[in-house]
Amino acid sequence: MLEVVHKKSVWIPVILLACGRLWAAPEVKPIGRGLYAYISDNDSSANSTFLVGSKGILVVDSGFDAKEGGKLLKAIRDVSPLPVLFVINTHYHRDHQGGNVVVGSSASVISTHWTRERTLAVMQSSSDSFHPADVTFQKGLTIHLDPYSVEIYYPGKAHTSGDALVYFPQQRAIAMGDLFLHSCSPAMDVGSAENWVRALDQVLAKPLEAVVPGHFELSTKADLQRFRDYLSDLLQEVKALHDKGAKLEQVRREIHMEKYSDFRQYPQYHATFSDNAETIYEQLEEH
Repeated sequence: MLEVVHKKSVWIPVILLACGRLWAAPEVKPIGRGLYAYISDNDSSANSTFLVGSKGILVVDSGFDAKEGGKLLKAIRDVSPLPVLFVINTHYHRDHQGGNVVVGSSASVISTHWTRERTLAVMQSSSDSFHPADVTFQKGLTIHLDPYSVEIYYPGKAHTSGDALVYFPQQRAIAMGDLFLHSCSPAMDVGSAENWVRALDQVLAKPLEAVVPGHFELSTKADLQRFRDYLSDLLQEVKALHDKGAKLEQVRREIHMEKYSDFRQYPQYHATFSDNAETIYEQLEEH
């Protein structure tokens, strides 16, 4: 997945999750009344979620580019001919919003205000062209797609500084963006690991029967709990070492995440246990 990570005031192109599970075709899975998870068939493009109401459709994340957006739109059309009225982008990375125009050519695009501003900055500093949000919010909003409602909210800094979570209360399901990856060590943008754990705790307190991760398999509440426990355990280990005065390289060497040995890791893309520890250490140093 090609992402642009802004770290220490330098734009760094990062390709993430390049060798995970592959599928022969995208998987569309019903996860509640009118609600479907679209599980991408490749690691370059994010998962999506779509809700079919009585008069239109809401989509969460649109894929990497026009090609991926077209695949998503075809999957939606296999379910319903209704117009796509809303596209929600969970954050600014290209693999989550590159297909906006294709998926919802006349839709209202929604994101946090921070995500829109970051998207515009990316467009100015690169050749990438996106359809940034037409509607933004600071804390949250509710969309009524009769007969359903959709709760969108900003949980505070986590994976990025402007993530959005999308909760479907009638279906007891949530679209997480990259705040959650199934059994994977995440890449960390300019966010907050401490608040990331708090955000996951808030999600886990909700009634949940299905969790759509940013990438990889459709998940359960138990899968989300384990990812949360990984971040919390790593945060506590790094804090303990930091409080003892350990230097960064010592922290990278001395963390123990053997309990999560089944997690995917990507050393070439700064997405390993040690890389996560480094980011957490740097966040602690900034406080």
